[in-house]
Amino acid sequence: MNKAICFVFVLSGVVSSCTTGGKSDRSVKYEQYYVEGEQLYITHCSNCHQKSGDGLGLLYPPLNDSDYMEQHVEEVICLIKNGISGEIIVNGQSYNQPMPGVASLTDLEIAEIATYIYNSWGHDKGIIELKLVTKTLVECSNSTDSNSN
Repeated sequence: MNKAICFVFVLSGVVSSCTTGGKSDRSVKYEQYYVEGEQLYITHCSNCHQKSGDGLGLLYPPLNDSDYMEQHVEEVICLIKNGISGEIIVNGQSYNQPMPGVASLTDLEIAEIATYIYNSWGHDKGIIELKLVTKTLVECSNSTDSNSN
């Protein structure tokens, strides 16, 4: 099914899936999140994690085939917004370079970035829904607030 037909289905209120290069069926919403997420990733994340997701030597961890990402989805969502300092272990390698968060990103933009990174470089999680991102960001904000008391 081509994207024009999918778009017509969306306008008419019919839920539909589109094929992306024969890989798998994906919704128009997924496609929008992925494309927007890629642009946001390039703007805000690729300087350190590289466009390829390979990371930067021993300074910044890879995102491609990252065991850390697979095991810590909610934490990664928090890291995008709030950053992290201190050691993390990715694929058995220690990384201890502070990562600044991008506090100006909206929940939707974080959902788009998460959808992009969780469906690139060996990951295949599908769409990271806005509701999950909003819920997660409230929880990590509450956790940060309680840790500062």
